[in-house]
Amino acid sequence: MSDVAISARGLRKVYGDHVALGGIDLEVYAGETFALLGPNGAGKTTATEIFEGYRDRDAGEVRVLGHDPAVDDRGWRDRIGIVLQTSTGLDLLTPREALASTARVYSRPRPVEEVIDAVGLTEKADDRIRNLSGGQRRRLDVALGIIGSPELLFLDEPTTGFDPQARRDFWRLIHSLADDGTTILLTTHYLDEAEHLADRLGVIAAGEIIALDTPEGLGGRGSSAATVSWEEGGERRMVETATPTAVVRDVATRLARPDGEIEGLTITRPSLEDTYLRLVGTAAQTSSTTPSTLAGARA
Repeated sequence: MSDVAISARGLRKVYGDHVALGGIDLEVYAGETFALLGPNGAGKTTATEIFEGYRDRDAGEVRVLGHDPAVDDRGWRDRIGIVLQTSTGLDLLTPREALASTARVYSRPRPVEEVIDAVGLTEKADDRIRNLSGGQRRRLDVALGIIGSPELLFLDEPTTGFDPQARRDFWRLIHSLADDGTTILLTTHYLDEAEHLADRLGVIAAGEIIALDTPEGLGGRGSSAATVSWEEGGERRMVETATPTAVVRDVATRLARPDGEIEGLTITRPSLEDTYLRLVGTAAQTSSTTPSTLAGARA
């Protein structure tokens, strides 16, 4: 189990008549970046908060870095970092002050200036936090999550409020953390972000894990039929096929263009968004009868 950072077996949580988690099984491997996807109310936040030790479970077994998160332990908390959706109570401090204060809690903190630079807050390091924009405060949330050099980092919608360039900068930061061996559990509504960052994805709907695979293989994406489209005789032609190379070769031979080019040629497969929406839509129709399963394999 040393290569498993997070393990859940039969994890269940109920709020009154609402089953938030219906007995899920899940493993996140040490050193991987894992994205947990799902619509609002699906159970991903509940699961994450149980893993973080902020919420009790009703049933099941959970281990995070070999520890039961329901049992508070300062040594265990020293090994994890958490980026919550919002943070409060810091308005009178500057980012530099907040990070320096938080760093003292950890046994092996990263240098404050290094973290400030990594999240792009150098020019705002000595401004009051209450005067920061929403995106700048989100960068500070990320900085507070990584200041302790965590072995395991929880990221809950980390790039909300980021502009496109800031998101790309953040992605580079996450890649650098992953390259250093940090295990990352990410929840996000940005599917391009999940596809770019994650080694594996889990999709949760109605409290059940409905799919678990790599971004390329999720929901059979890798083996799905491709759509080949091109211009011919002033019309747009389109073929759905499992052998797109053969179709392109046939079209090229038939058109017999001297330069070998096919006008307007595109080859597309279902996007991650297409696949995600199909999985969630199917789950919504069958949620009353679909059991919780652990699908897929380690990437």
